[in-house]
Amino acid sequence: NNINVNFSSDIQSVMDKITSPVIIQLESEESNWKIVLSSDQKDDIFEVNLGEYPEKSSFFKPLKDILTSEKIKKIGHNLKDTIITLKKWGIDLNGVEFDTGIASYLLNSSSSYSLEDLCLEFLGKRINTPIPAPLKVQLIRELYPILRQQLKNQKVEYLFYKVEIPLLKVLAEMQLRGIKVNPKILKDFLQKIRLKRRKIEDEIYKEVGETFNINSPQQLGKILFERLNLPVIKRTKTGYSTSETTIQTLSIINPLLKKILDYRHLFKLESSYIKPLLDLINPVTGRIHTCFNQMVTSTGRLSSSNPNLQNIPIREKSGREIRKAFVAREDHLFISADYSQIELRLLAHLSGDKRLIDAFLKGEDIHRETAAEIFNVLPLQVTAQMRRKAKVVNFGIIYGISPFGLAQNLGISEGEAEEYIERYFNRYPGVKLYIEKILEEARKKGYVTTIMGRRRYILEINSRNKKRRKLAERIAINSPIQGSAADLIKLAMVNLQRRIKKDNLPGWIILQLHDELLLEVLKDKVDQLRKIVKEEMESAMKLSIPLVVDIKIGKNWGEMGDY
Repeated sequence: NNINVNFSSDIQSVMDKITSPVIIQLESEESNWKIVLSSDQKDDIFEVNLGEYPEKSSFFKPLKDILTSEKIKKIGHNLKDTIITLKKWGIDLNGVEFDTGIASYLLNSSSSYSLEDLCLEFLGKRINTPIPAPLKVQLIRELYPILRQQLKNQKVEYLFYKVEIPLLKVLAEMQLRGIKVNPKILKDFLQKIRLKRRKIEDEIYKEVGETFNINSPQQLGKILFERLNLPVIKRTKTGYSTSETTIQTLSIINPLLKKILDYRHLFKLESSYIKPLLDLINPVTGRIHTCFNQMVTSTGRLSSSNPNLQNIPIREKSGREIRKAFVAREDHLFISADYSQIELRLLAHLSGDKRLIDAFLKGEDIHRETAAEIFNVLPLQVTAQMRRKAKVVNFGIIYGISPFGLAQNLGISEGEAEEYIERYFNRYPGVKLYIEKILEEARKKGYVTTIMGRRRYILEINSRNKKRRKLAERIAINSPIQGSAADLIKLAMVNLQRRIKKDNLPGWIILQLHDELLLEVLKDKVDQLRKIVKEEMESAMKLSIPLVVDIKIGKNWGEMGDY
């Protein structure tokens, strides 16, 4: 039963008939807003028209009472956008209980979460799009009990109700606050890069003896393999391969190719990072409001888009230059809090390997310990080069690296790489047993789980195709570790936000970069907040090893240090 609410006299009947939990759907049609509401246990669906300026609508106040009430629980689909829009109108959406999109993502992180796909999968209904708002509410009502039961069956209720659902609000607030950017720094850097790129461009043309489009694989291929007669390493469907690997290999023969790599690097910085960042600075706030996505990755990690702030290269000087443009507002500072070696610590916890756990309990240098084992020397005799190689082995194991992969990575023979891996497993036998157990579980059940029970289905684990099977095995080994790290930081974000609000402190989480959080805090409260951040992040999960968080502080994101 659809009821259109257009007059003030009608709104009272909505108020009288709405009981908890309530399904909500916010829609905008040609800049006219409407909110559709319905109680879970009743058939009436109320369509409240709010017009172009909802804050001026006579329905605004009574609706606000329903939406801000903690007692009236809310159900919806992809509620983060609703939270953000309502917040812009000065309404805090409280009592968020269930999101059908997030529920289905948690049940299977490799499927699609659009309402029409959920209807097909769980209700067996084929729905035409666009779906009218009242029908959306009806469909959410039908999906709700099914998804709720499935979450119970999969034993992921804690993860859903205590982590993913409260995280909705945390992410919405991060997006709304954004991060301040100094456009002058970006523009100056862009100018510098363009000059550098043009200089390299001229040098390339001079050496080749003609101008061409360096960014065109076809034109570049012709120049390299027909004009300069360089050996063809690989062909693609469209002609010669000019991939990074190919050009890197050929740069040994001809130094011109090093210039082509430099040119590409500068072009990518300009087109993929600096220009999009400048375009996405909000003209009103002077900040960039990146969107954090909860339902994109297969591992449970968050992703960031518009722009992606998680992939600004940190180890390169150019990446640090870009980060310098991200500045704390006046009288504020940034706090960066980074989980130290989180994946190795989680490997120690999940595998239960005594030696690995012991090393973390004693605060030993894990890469040095591994180096001592694989190179058969005392820890004191380990050189920087040995430690670097051991680091590759340590992280390689987490990603299920093969002797071939390790050999390529370290520039050693496959036999040598095999020996390194063998010695690693001699030192940490619990890790070897753990990997075997994970693979066996994946083959039997078709999925692996994180510490908190998040599932990842491993589709090709029993494939007859060796290449596909090996890739599936690597995913199976890594997913519980990467996924547990994702669960951990999400839980820490929820706890930290709650604590900051409870203590009414001037601190805001503004970015999440996988194992790291960036906060903007009032300068005067930086010491109090750094302690709280460290405390909340290090105590988010009780594990067999200590969690360690490294804190850095700074006025801009590119120059963070001990303050």
